[in-house]
Amino acid sequence: MIINAAMSADGKISTVERVQTRISGRKDRDRVDALKAGSDAIMVGIGTVLADNPSLTVKSKKRREDRKRAEKDEYPMRIVVDSSARTPIDAEILNKGSGKRIIAVSKRAIIADVDRLSEKAEIIVCGREEVDLKNLLDLLWQRGVKRLMVEGGATLNWSLVSQGLVDEIYIYIGNMIIGGEHAPTLVDGTGFVTDMAKLELLSVEKMDKGIILQWRVRN
Repeated sequence: MIINAAMSADGKISTVERVQTRISGRKDRDRVDALKAGSDAIMVGIGTVLADNPSLTVKSKKRREDRKRAEKDEYPMRIVVDSSARTPIDAEILNKGSGKRIIAVSKRAIIADVDRLSEKAEIIVCGREEVDLKNLLDLLWQRGVKRLMVEGGATLNWSLVSQGLVDEIYIYIGNMIIGGEHAPTLVDGTGFVTDMAKLELLSVEKMDKGIILQWRVRN
């Protein structure tokens, strides 16, 4: 599993208003599109869906055609981690482009909301109060998901990192300061006090007006 994210020089992934913020440039967006095309599935948390309404589609026609030639779906599977089944029925992730969609919910989700979303996506119920991510990953593996890309947000990133489920992290660091005590960072959550997650730096590359860092998580 890889996490991919863009953040400001001070570590913020968006403003305090938690709306989509353009941090990277054209070359990095193309890099991200290639990562998507090379993945079996792309996963986000419900916070990202509500704030950014992403489609998570592969933009390059050539990359989509390459996937089809490899006998894959045109678009990778798209997954929302949504414990309470709050995903809007008109969300881009459910309506733009072809391919499989999964919404992972917990047992506390309201049945009517789950039924509504089941018209657009496969529903996986795992976990009592929150989605059990380890169980979810096992179920995704059984569905053929070997390479999973995660596009955030900060709460989902924390859950995955803190449970030792992440293999690599790609971070684009842009040439800006966003600031804000309550603006989301790459990883939020409760945070480590001891036994922090350790990283091994694999590569550094200048791109657009910032840099790309590739880390291996030393689980």
